[in-house]
Amino acid sequence: MPLENLNWRRSTHNGPNGGNCVELAGLSWHKSSRSTSSGGNCVELADVAGALVAVRDSKDPDGPVLLLTRAALRTAVQSATDTH
Repeated sequence: MPLENLNWRRSTHNGPNGGNCVELAGLSWHKSSRSTSSGGNCVELADVAGALVAVRDSKDPDGPVLLLTRAALRTAVQSATDTH
């Protein structure tokens, strides 16, 4: 989905004076298969546009979202799992 077709909306965390907060609406989030019903330390991913992936904390679905390219996400996961 192209970025211009995303449904952007103002965050519920914005105060009456605005702020620097936005949310992406209408994304299809996918929780890790390692996540349990009681939460756990997991993330959720959603396809955003082309090569972009949205990442969020599964315990805080209304919290911040990190937008990464697929290559950057792959590098981050690989770096986190390296045993050097």
